[in-house]
Amino acid sequence: MKRIYTIIRGIFAIIGLLTVGLIVWMRMSGISITINEGDKGLYRTSVDSLRTSGAYGQDTVSFNICVVQDSVRAKEIRDYFQLDTLYSANDPAWNKALAIAAFVARNIPHANQKVQPENRNAIALWEYTRNVEPAFNCRLHSILTFELMLAAGLTPKFVTCLPQDKNDSDCHVVNEVWLPELGKWAMVDSDMGGHYVSDENDTPLSLEEMREHYISGEKMIMHPGFGKGSDEFSHYYAYMAKNTYWFMCWEVLTYGVEEHRSDGVNPGKVLNLIPAGFEPFNMWDNSINTINAGQFWAKPK
Repeated sequence: MKRIYTIIRGIFAIIGLLTVGLIVWMRMSGISITINEGDKGLYRTSVDSLRTSGAYGQDTVSFNICVVQDSVRAKEIRDYFQLDTLYSANDPAWNKALAIAAFVARNIPHANQKVQPENRNAIALWEYTRNVEPAFNCRLHSILTFELMLAAGLTPKFVTCLPQDKNDSDCHVVNEVWLPELGKWAMVDSDMGGHYVSDENDTPLSLEEMREHYISGEKMIMHPGFGKGSDEFSHYYAYMAKNTYWFMCWEVLTYGVEEHRSDGVNPGKVLNLIPAGFEPFNMWDNSINTINAGQFWAKPK
């Protein structure tokens, strides 16, 4: 038994070394995005929609997005995944977040799973990919990555990014992590190979900032995880322009939040951040609409 444990530790240590190397490559290899001809129509239409969307502002809806820690569950996840092999304890939050996202991206490809997992928590989702199907969709990627980040002591959330068109059923789910060293959120996507987006100064952008960059036309830089071709960067850039029209997030984020039995913690409301005058569609039960972007993107409680 001790020998098996040693082998497992060795495997995770090797993965950790590969992940560190990958992070260095990601940080050094940003790619300026050029829109390919096939993506220009989607990009232009999506950006036009963002530029003509209603304004954000104050409203009477009361909410506070908060992230709830559970020390027992955190330790269980840290031990199971050997998270301490992926990063150093003194690493800044962003390095830890990239290490975790790269680990998930490296081990779990994207696919629309045929069999839905019975449980939506980090350990159950990992075992699902070992025993049922090797890949799953963006939502499950984001839940797994969220729980690993939370177990690592970070302050993350997962956010559903949606289009304006009610006939478009395709959305995307990504993670954001609070960076205390910068006092801001940063988006990191563990799906589709893994990557993040920065400004020209290499500062990682949040979803809010990405939306603002689309509207203003400011340049964004893609930092890829596994060297996918520039055609895919172009499509992702246009795809996210489409999917930053409105956003959905749980008010209370914790382990197992989408199992609806979060160890006694009521996940409460699902919050929809919408432009003024927009009517959202396919809303979840117990959801509320707000135009208060400042509160929706505020520092977490």
